[in-house]
Amino acid sequence: MNANYSDGPDRPARSDNTRRLIPAHGGYRKLRSFQSAQLAYDGTVIFCGRFVEKKSRTHDQMVQAARSGVQNIAEGSMASATSKKTELKLTGVARASLEELLLDYEDFLRQRGLRLWDKNSPEALAVRGRYLSDKSDRSEASDAYGLKTASAEVAANTLICLVNQASFLLGRQLQKLEQSFLSEGGFTERLYRERSQARHTG
Repeated sequence: MNANYSDGPDRPARSDNTRRLIPAHGGYRKLRSFQSAQLAYDGTVIFCGRFVEKKSRTHDQMVQAARSGVQNIAEGSMASATSKKTELKLTGVARASLEELLLDYEDFLRQRGLRLWDKNSPEALAVRGRYLSDKSDRSEASDAYGLKTASAEVAANTLICLVNQASFLLGRQLQKLEQSFLSEGGFTERLYRERSQARHTG
């Protein structure tokens, strides 16, 4: 897998020189981090529609935080063609948005006196086990966890598990992006190397 977690460029490169200068990018729909974040986004829309006042600021903030997680992964993946720094920044923003969403779910449970599952509780382990055993495109499973009928406590805790999973994957993604940036540099460095090589061989 490429360092930018792309499964392939959205458009084929035109030449050998273009392939070296502009690496494969895009392909974000196949990223596990993107699929997980989209699953959390779809679930948040369902959750807020059922349990959060639609005209409240909290409703908008939760939905927008979930959406930001998805959109910034996609934008960062596309930006990686010419700016590893931008990809790093946007991937970090995606993770920060999910952290904000996580706090909203925890607040929801605390303020209503509902139980927050321990990460090693049977319920949390069941959600993680289901997620890890599901090899399908998670972005197409908007209610695979029964959020349309679950109680507020179960739905919130289930989404906490899913948000944590997406955040974990983004954390690993950030580590690899940082390593790639340090070892290979960004677009400016690649451009300089190509120009220098062209001058020496021209």
